[in-house]
Amino acid sequence: MSNVTLRGRREASIDVSRQPRTAKKTLLKAGAIAALVIGALYAGLPVLWMLSTSFKQNGEVFALPPKLITSGFSLDAYTAILTDPSRLRFFLNSYIVAIAVTVLTLLVAILAAYGFSRYEFPGKRLINIVIVSVQAVPPITLVIPYFGLMVALGLYNTYPGLILTHMVFTLPYAIIMMTAYFNTLPRELDEAAKVDGANVWTALWRVLVPISVPGIVAVGVYTFMISWNEFLFALTLTRTDSMRTVPIGIQLLMGQHSFEWNQMMAMSILGSIPVLLLFLLFQRSFIGGLTSGAVKD
Repeated sequence: MSNVTLRGRREASIDVSRQPRTAKKTLLKAGAIAALVIGALYAGLPVLWMLSTSFKQNGEVFALPPKLITSGFSLDAYTAILTDPSRLRFFLNSYIVAIAVTVLTLLVAILAAYGFSRYEFPGKRLINIVIVSVQAVPPITLVIPYFGLMVALGLYNTYPGLILTHMVFTLPYAIIMMTAYFNTLPRELDEAAKVDGANVWTALWRVLVPISVPGIVAVGVYTFMISWNEFLFALTLTRTDSMRTVPIGIQLLMGQHSFEWNQMMAMSILGSIPVLLLFLLFQRSFIGGLTSGAVKD
């Protein structure tokens, strides 16, 4: 009987000691959820306000008190943009430049990353340092040199000029990411392909590239986003509205005496859709590609 009593007391004391731990874990979990909710509201409220403003009349934007849900719901801002050929041209230009930059960047990055990952050659370390160093240079310091270079080459106010300039800033990241991803792939894959009679190109494009789709998707989405949102060089290296991109088109809605706030917000929403759709469609591959090269086995 005494043993049963002692055992009961011991179990009771264990349950009592577990209660503070359970309560602490619950509080920590609740605090983490609260912090995430606050962070989501902090990040999402400007987007919600931008969406709300796009459905308002321009005179309602600064109405007091401010209203997130307007009573004067209107699609005038979207109609003004989608029925204006000059503004639709901004979207076409952005698509042409961003898609070309993404395709060319992936092609060059895959070839360069394969060389860095699989071969040793003189100057490899120096080239890697140069690639990383390019990322550290503030883009604003390169505006004047690139402007003079594009004018001298006859590429000012042209698609090739914008594409080549954007690639200068997308290639370093793409090469670094793809090299890290290829480093996670065993060299036995290359050797097995060569044993079966495949050459270097076949081993790359038919063996490594198909299993590197998550890394390629991650680099492609990031590259598209960088090119699509680029403002500084798109403004400096273009002269006519027929060559302007979406970020410049939004800036052009800022007049000398008045701003078309509702149209600016509508154009911002429309300009955000391509990147958002890309992320939603390739979310799993994008996250997997970003994390796969982070840890080396």
